[in-house]
Amino acid sequence: MFIGREQELKKLNRMYESGKLETAIIYGRRRVGKTTLISEFCRGKKTIFFAAQENSSGQNLAALSDAITETLSDPGISARNAADPDMEDETTGYGMTGLVYRSFADALSGIARAAKRERLIWVIDEYPYLAQAERGISSLLQNFLDHQFKETQLFLILCGSSMSFMERQVLGYQSPLYGRRTAQFKILPFDYLDTGKWFPEYSCEDKALMYGITGGIPLYLEQFSPDQTIRENLLENIFQRNAMLYEEPSNLLKQELREPAMYNAVITAIASGKTKLSEIATTVGMETGLCAKYLSNLMMLGIVGREMPVTSQGGKKTYYRIEDQFFRFWYTFVPRSMSAVQSGRIEKSYESVIEKRLPDYMGTVFEQMCRDYILYYDTELPVTPGNIGQWWGGNPRTHSQAQIDIVVTSAEDDSCVIGSCKYRNSPVDEKELALMKEYADAMGHFSRRYYYLFSKSGFTDALCARAAAEDIRLISLKDMYEPPC
Repeated sequence: MFIGREQELKKLNRMYESGKLETAIIYGRRRVGKTTLISEFCRGKKTIFFAAQENSSGQNLAALSDAITETLSDPGISARNAADPDMEDETTGYGMTGLVYRSFADALSGIARAAKRERLIWVIDEYPYLAQAERGISSLLQNFLDHQFKETQLFLILCGSSMSFMERQVLGYQSPLYGRRTAQFKILPFDYLDTGKWFPEYSCEDKALMYGITGGIPLYLEQFSPDQTIRENLLENIFQRNAMLYEEPSNLLKQELREPAMYNAVITAIASGKTKLSEIATTVGMETGLCAKYLSNLMMLGIVGREMPVTSQGGKKTYYRIEDQFFRFWYTFVPRSMSAVQSGRIEKSYESVIEKRLPDYMGTVFEQMCRDYILYYDTELPVTPGNIGQWWGGNPRTHSQAQIDIVVTSAEDDSCVIGSCKYRNSPVDEKELALMKEYADAMGHFSRRYYYLFSKSGFTDALCARAAAEDIRLISLKDMYEPPC
C-alpha cells in the first residue's frame, strides 16, 4: 500500500504530461522512500530503471545495457557478447542479455533515439555510485541534455541518498549539471499525520508514539504491524537481538561515514544531555573545531540539528539536538536496555525501563508535531510565517531562565505566534496561559502576539472560557489528527 507523497506525485505527473524533456533530481537520506516514490510514479509508464552499483564502470555499463534492453524492443545496441575477452573482467556476471553498449555515450544515444519516438522515463537510482565509477558521466549527461536529448520526450530522474553529493555535485553551482534540472525534490520523512495513516486503528496517542519512535521513516514504519500494540511492536522490532532495527543506527553510520565510532560518541554525548559544542567536545575528548566538523556531517545527514533562539542573531546560545526521531528514540532507550535484551529479560523490565519513560520522551516529539501543525495544517494561522523555532533567555521578573516552545515570526510585520506544548495526562489550565504570557513579556520585541496552547489531554473549562473571550487558540492532540481519531 502506497501512503503519502501526494504533492510530489502530483508535481511529477504534471511534468510527465508536459511531453517535453524534463530532468528531476530526487534525493534524501537512506530509508526515506525515494525509490518507492519513483516506482509509484513510474507505474504504468514506459521506464528504463537503472540502479547504479558500487562496482566498476564496465559493470555499471553492462547493468545499464540490461535495463535498456528490458524496456526497449529496438535499443540499437552494438552487439558484444559478455564473454568477449576484451570485456571479460568488466562484464562477468553482468550483461545477462549478452548485449552491452560499447560506451556510455552509445547507451545515451540509444535512449535518445527511443525518446524521440515516445514518452520515456529513464531513472538512475543511486546516481552517486555511477558518478564515482564513471567520472565523466555528469559532463556526458550535460552534453546530451544540451543537445541530443533536447528535442526528445525523455523524462530523466537522477536519484541519490548521499545528501552532500547530490547537493554539491548535482545541484551545486560548480556541477556540470547545474541549471539543467527542471525540478528538484528533497524527500523528507513523513510528518506525524502521514505517519498516522500507517496505523488507522490506533488511538491518537498511539499514532503520535509511532511518529516519535520511527520519525516517519517509511522503511521503519514497514517493520511495525498495525495489528499489534505499541508494546508488541517495540519488543519484536527493536528490543530483540535479531530485529532489523536493533542495530540500525550503527549500520547506517557505517554506511554513511568513515569513522562511525566517533560519530556514535558524539550522538551519545548529545543524547546524554550535552547540547553545547564545548560540552560535546569535552565529553567525547576532542578539539571543538574537529567536533564541529563531525556535527556538520551529522547535520548533513539529518541526524543532528542545531538551534538558537528564534530572535537571536549570534551563536553563543546555539545548542545541538538529535533531530532524527528514530535515532533519538534508539539512543534514549536501547543502550540502557542492551543487557536485558541480550539476556532475554527485556519483557520483564519493559514497563519500568521503557513504558514509564515514554511520556517524558514524547515532550520534545510533541513540540515538533505542533510546529508541523502550525506550518502545514493550520488554516487559520494569523501570520505569514517567517522564522519558526524556540526562544529561551532570562526572565527579568524572576531572574530565572524562561523558554517558549514555539515562536513563529511574521514575514510581513512585527507580529508573531507564541505557542506552548504540554504532553501530559491532565488538562492544561489557566496557569499555563499566564506563564506563557510572562515568558512572552521576557522575550519582548514583538508588538502583536497571538497565543496558541497545545495539549495532549485537553483543557480545563476555565481556560476554555478565557480563551474564547481573548481569542486564544486551544488545540488538542485529537484536533491535530482531524478528522477525529
